[in-house]
Amino acid sequence: MIIGVPKEIKNNENRVAVTPAGVSEFVKNGHTVYVQATAGLGSGFSDEEYIGAGAKMLPTIEETYTIADMIVKVKEPIESEYKLIKKGQLLFTYFHFASYEPLTHAMIASGATCLAYETVERDRKLPLLIPMSEVAGRMSVQEGAKYLEKPMGGRGILLGGVPGVKPAEVVVLGGGIVGTQAAYMAAGLGARVTIMDISLPRLRELDDIMPANVVTEYSNEYNIRNAIKTADLVIGGVLIPGAKAPHLITKAMLPSMKKGSVIVDVAIDQGGCFETSKPTTHADPIYVIDDVVHYCVANMPGAVPYTSTLALTNATLPYAIQLANKGWKVACSQMPDLKLGLNIIDGQIVYKGVSDAFNMPLKNVDDFLA
Repeated sequence: MIIGVPKEIKNNENRVAVTPAGVSEFVKNGHTVYVQATAGLGSGFSDEEYIGAGAKMLPTIEETYTIADMIVKVKEPIESEYKLIKKGQLLFTYFHFASYEPLTHAMIASGATCLAYETVERDRKLPLLIPMSEVAGRMSVQEGAKYLEKPMGGRGILLGGVPGVKPAEVVVLGGGIVGTQAAYMAAGLGARVTIMDISLPRLRELDDIMPANVVTEYSNEYNIRNAIKTADLVIGGVLIPGAKAPHLITKAMLPSMKKGSVIVDVAIDQGGCFETSKPTTHADPIYVIDDVVHYCVANMPGAVPYTSTLALTNATLPYAIQLANKGWKVACSQMPDLKLGLNIIDGQIVYKGVSDAFNMPLKNVDDFLA
């Protein structure tokens, strides 16, 4: 198979979908890999390293899309890439369709096969989302602490406090990977942390493993309303796989929050879990509504591309090798976890979360695998 690795062109996205080590694995399995020139520079990988691993380099993104049977990316294609995607081409990347209808329509029109990292599911876990959720969860506290500083627009509070001065209050919505990592980081910096979830079994697990300055609380509207009144930093990390995130904090709730408090919406890729959230970029990461600082960068891990690229490709490469070796139909037929990654095939939606998000027809994925 011919694999294409284009350079990511989303704002401040420095990750790359395949490392030189990954190229070497593809080549070892008999495949040809074309990498767009400078695609790996943002993550610390030179063109020479790719060439040394057996890749062929192409100067433009257009050539990379044109030659490839399978495109492996990090982020969803942006508008300038839509016209480059070919009918029957396999795209293996993050899509987050449910949060952006124009992308959904563009991929339907392309006739491509869209296999989304974020809906590959194994043992009720999302193995290709977990690494970036871990990065984003840890970064959410790092960024939240920064924007709590007065020069950055925040309250001017140190997350961990100092002797004689109380630490910040941090509320984490969601007890999954993002929430767990965020709570650990905030607790490690000395903040007082409340982590909220709707699963009592999960809250029991968190209560057992978290440090003493983390408390758990059942998540409902009443408890959320009370918690955010005293919060300095609120981190949203809720996830419904492949579907739009629910709004847990409405615009009407914002006036009850402290002036200069910060909310970090890690769920923004799936539409955001705060009603006032809208996607931002690393170039312009924040905005203020009702004196509350909103940080809603849609590709947070792109700011730490070396760490993120290695973490992501460790997880995606085994699946990508199977897709290349067997073709997507056989690979998805044999691997139920990979089959769940199929979102759009030949102009048809085959993933319920995407269909429900836009009230569009849903086709049976098995009809395409027969």
